[in-house]
Amino acid sequence: MTTRLADIAAQAGVSKATVSRVLNGAHNVAADTRDSVLAALDTLGYVAPSRQRRTELVGLITPELDNPVFPALAEVMGRALTRRGYTPVLATQTPGGSSEDELTDMLVSRGVAGIIFVSGLHADTTADTGRYDRLHAQHVPFVLVNGFSPRIEAPFVSPDDRAAMRLAVAHLAELGHERIGLAVGPERFVPVQRKIEGFLAGVHEHLGLSAQESGELIQHSLFSLEGGQAAASALIDRGCTAVVCASDMMALGAVRAARERGLTVPGDLSVVGFDDSPLIAFTDPPLTTVRQPVKAMGQVAVDALLEELGGTPPPRTEFVFMPELVVRGSTAAGPRGGRRPAEGR
Repeated sequence: MTTRLADIAAQAGVSKATVSRVLNGAHNVAADTRDSVLAALDTLGYVAPSRQRRTELVGLITPELDNPVFPALAEVMGRALTRRGYTPVLATQTPGGSSEDELTDMLVSRGVAGIIFVSGLHADTTADTGRYDRLHAQHVPFVLVNGFSPRIEAPFVSPDDRAAMRLAVAHLAELGHERIGLAVGPERFVPVQRKIEGFLAGVHEHLGLSAQESGELIQHSLFSLEGGQAAASALIDRGCTAVVCASDMMALGAVRAARERGLTVPGDLSVVGFDDSPLIAFTDPPLTTVRQPVKAMGQVAVDALLEELGGTPPPRTEFVFMPELVVRGSTAAGPRGGRRPAEGR
């Protein structure tokens, strides 16, 4: 005799709709209720859906993978998910390719258990946050990495961008640099705004500069090697002897900008990056940078998502991780007498 939905519901003491949600893998079911339904399925001869848990999918949406820190984060999160019996599905945005919304719709249509967004639209202060409200309505848990918004109800995982810039500025000031520039991305992004705040605090503390005096030491550009090159070139023209960059890729662009002018790094221009991307210690020169705690951030992002999937939602707050200054060969003592590198050639 075929077991009906009503039989399972009666055995578990729940409604037929609840049984249907469990059978279809929905995640808006309390853990105790789900266990009751799974026990009823076993009693009535079904193979419990929980035995299929090892194949549940979790989406990882990242920006382009040109920046090595993004594949590094994806690798950490992918390993953590695999250890817990989930299958990571990497969905990458590319110029002219699928948008974050399109990738999200694709993952949801494939029944992912949840999604982790890395440096997505949640970091853009001009973006519509309604897309995340719709995910809540679809009962799809998600975690957001890099970029906080008080308008979104979700766990956030971020490095302390302000502290990162203060560390970089303090290091350069101790080396004797008195004119330190900041190369960052577009101002609408939360990590950029925080880096600017940290930079302004750092140059005020260590160099005595006001926010107005520091304004010309900040140059916005793209988060890319070419963007860093353009930003650093402008800052060199303004007499900077050191440049702090918002990413390692931008820092490599700053090194290129210096060399195109016949300047040496770190002899004429000191450069500090951000991320400590894989292989960055082997560049020429090895790059001084502020390390994002990628392993800790990736693990906490996965833990937060799985807690929600397990029925114990983590706090709707931001988990902030302290970065670490890694000194290598791209920084050195500032020019004596404050000589501007552009003037010495």
